[in-house]
Amino acid sequence: MDLINYWQHIYEHFNVVAFQVWIFKIHWYAIMYILALLVALYVAKYLINKDNIGIDNKTLDEYFVWVEIGVILGARIGYFVFYVPENSYYLLHPWQMFNPFIDGHFVGIRGMSYHGAVIGFGIATLLFVKFKKVNLWKLLDVVAVAIPAGYVFGRIGNFLNQELIGRVTDVPWGIYVHGILRHPSQLYEAFFEGIVIFIILFLRRKHKKFDGELISLYMILYGIFRSFCELFRMPDVQLGFVIGHFTMGELLSFVMILGGVIIYMVRSNEA
Repeated sequence: MDLINYWQHIYEHFNVVAFQVWIFKIHWYAIMYILALLVALYVAKYLINKDNIGIDNKTLDEYFVWVEIGVILGARIGYFVFYVPENSYYLLHPWQMFNPFIDGHFVGIRGMSYHGAVIGFGIATLLFVKFKKVNLWKLLDVVAVAIPAGYVFGRIGNFLNQELIGRVTDVPWGIYVHGILRHPSQLYEAFFEGIVIFIILFLRRKHKKFDGELISLYMILYGIFRSFCELFRMPDVQLGFVIGHFTMGELLSFVMILGGVIIYMVRSNEA
């Protein structure tokens, strides 16, 4: 079997479950999620030490615990708010959003919203800054570089988990999903929303004009690249196109771009 053919049929040779412990199946997605967190934390620690940010490692460790809780809660709740049409039951019974069992069978928890994670991250950050008296904008600029570094592994996790599939295509690097050749859109997102943004902001950090510039640029760049990648990604089955030919991801990314522009303008005027 040649490499292109093997690549196109890679899902037929790959198990989404890495290993099993008793009744619990550990998916590659979970491993990638943990790796994403560790990489982001490593990059953040590298930056605060390399660039003398004025934030110590202990404070950063505490911050990441707060943020991880905010991200998990925000991502899960955001999924039901943004991507589940009939969500009244879950909104009235929020604990069911985190129930990994269905009819007594362990099925895990699937369904996370990136934009929901951003909201949870923002709330956790504001609370942490209020209680720990840390410079908000210096902290967020560190995060702006660290997030895309870890984000790469999150999208690779989506690819390995065979979710968030791409639109139908005839390009030779497409992946067969249930017999249909599709764009590996998860990998497009890993590259543009992760690697490209990380490189841009990592290089820009030495030349930024004010604190808060990097986080505003991250929001703008992510929104732009996410909107571009949405052109190759299948709209969510339960939603389809929300307004015209715009997906929910594109609409939420537009809000993110707008937020980034506002932060940039406000912080540049204050500088």
